Amino acid sequence: MDWWSVEVFNGDQTARSWRDAWQDTLVESALTHRALGWLWDVTPWGLVLEVCFPDEQDWLLWRELPGVRAAFDAVPDPVHGLVIYRGRGGSSGTPVPRRPRPAPGAAALALDEPIEELLLDLTPTEPAPLHVTPEALADLPK
Repeated sequence: MDWWSVEVFNGDQTARSWRDAWQDTLVESALTHRALGWLWDVTPWGLVLEVCFPDEQDWLLWRELPGVRAAFDAVPDPVHGLVIYRGRGGSSGTPVPRRPRPAPGAAALALDEPIEELLLDLTPTEPAPLHVTPEALADLPK
């Protein structure tokens, strides 16, 4: 599986309006050319289309389709508005998007101190020796 990302930046118009105009063409052509999945991700500067193909050859065939080339030529910023790279979630090339990292330092929450466990000693012990006095024997019933 190969994931590919297509970043479209805002320009004279928003990248969302570009997506509204071209998403049917892009998704339908991807699915008919063996795409395994796709995802639109909206960002503050535009949007990202992530597409997964079984191998690189399928990606290259899809990218050369006339409808896909027309969509890429019609991005809002024709000079700096299109970036295409392999991978998801940035140019790292990882097969899954990056996840947020834990907050550093003061934002971390300290765990409670462990509760001290009470242990009962249940080992058998010998009974204390019984001391019988002659007076106690005299009080016993006969």
